[in-house]
Amino acid sequence: MRLSRYFLPVLKENPAEAQIVSHRYMLRAGMIKQQAAGIYSWLPMGFKVLKRIEQIVHEEQIRAGHIPLLMPTLQPADLWRESGRYDDYGAEMLRIKDRHERDMLYGPTNEEMITDIFRSHVNSYKDLPLTLYHIQWKFRDEVRPRFGVMRGREFLMKDGYNFDLTKEDALHAYNRHMVSYLRTYERMGLTAIPMRAASGPIGGDNTHEFLVLASTGESEVFYDDRVTALKLGDREVDFDNRAEVLGICEEFTSLYARTDETHDEAAFNAVPEAHRKVGRGIEVGQIFYFGTKYSEPMGATVVTADGNRVPVEMGSHGIGVSRLLGAIIEASHDDKGIIWPEGVTPFHCGIVNLKQGDSATDAACEGLYKAIKSRGLDPLYDDRDERAGAKFATMDLIGLPWRITVGPRGLASGVVELTSRRTGESEEMSAEAAVDRIAQIYAGI
Repeated sequence: MRLSRYFLPVLKENPAEAQIVSHRYMLRAGMIKQQAAGIYSWLPMGFKVLKRIEQIVHEEQIRAGHIPLLMPTLQPADLWRESGRYDDYGAEMLRIKDRHERDMLYGPTNEEMITDIFRSHVNSYKDLPLTLYHIQWKFRDEVRPRFGVMRGREFLMKDGYNFDLTKEDALHAYNRHMVSYLRTYERMGLTAIPMRAASGPIGGDNTHEFLVLASTGESEVFYDDRVTALKLGDREVDFDNRAEVLGICEEFTSLYARTDETHDEAAFNAVPEAHRKVGRGIEVGQIFYFGTKYSEPMGATVVTADGNRVPVEMGSHGIGVSRLLGAIIEASHDDKGIIWPEGVTPFHCGIVNLKQGDSATDAACEGLYKAIKSRGLDPLYDDRDERAGAKFATMDLIGLPWRITVGPRGLASGVVELTSRRTGESEEMSAEAAVDRIAQIYAGI
């Protein structure tokens, strides 16, 4: 993309309403525009990152054997009355009536609807196990929406639901989700720690939150800092192998990590003092096992091998897709702007022309732009007639991981400059070598 033809309405000043780094930089970098309290339009660059995150979530869900579908944003209230949650959920639920005076709601989550889908089409234990998920917009009428996309009212969420014959099968689905979530966050450049948590209005007695450590986090967390060094890396996981999946879960939950709601002072004090840490965390996902909480009252049953009809065991599993943008920025920025991890960057690299209008410099930039695109990558070429300082400031603000700078002085020596946004380190090399380096960086991502 040529920046002169792109819609990127960057702001020079910090918006007064933005209280935290991610909100401030998303507004300044032209990623979002507030339309109402806690409700945002996603402008082109913000939407581009959102879709990259969504794609990673899809890929990791499918890798774990989960099946995508799409449920509507509006739901009939009668389903929630069946489960007993319609009156209990509270004021966060946006309740509305259609033109026929039927009670409807803008879905804050989908346990009831997915259970209705299941009971309409599945009758036998032979159709189990089954895990269905979707990525859909949700609405929760927060009393005080704040922090931009971190605590908005409308948000994009992945929610998945498992249906199993036995508790043991359902707990395997729970563990499978934990591992798939760990893979998902690692691909986004995040260290998300699974922490035992309270279940809240979803229900159930077995749940973990995934939190990213950040000073702006809403949850106080207590943890053994050795947990932050745990990584799945390139490990191939057989998601059907229960022992392997359970072993990974135990590895990542063996060290102390709890939210303030489930904090155990005695257990925390048993952690060696050098590794005992207290901080704050941003929730980016949560997994639940809740047994027959929804299947029993809503009649989601199957016939077993011996002819009995039993309610299925269930769990639900959510990732805050839109919230992840804010979490990534909170975890990866400096005083100049965003620093995108390679896995989610809106453009793979930036090209800065230091002397727009100079025939040799223009030609070199055009050659780089076409060469990078020919490798299947997506560069952002700053071809504006602007001073170099303004171009560098824009690139730093929007946070592309790599920048290739092209100027007459370097070209006279046959080199361009490749700069890492994260480290600030630069290296001179030929244009061809710069293209090869960028292609190598993204080859395994």
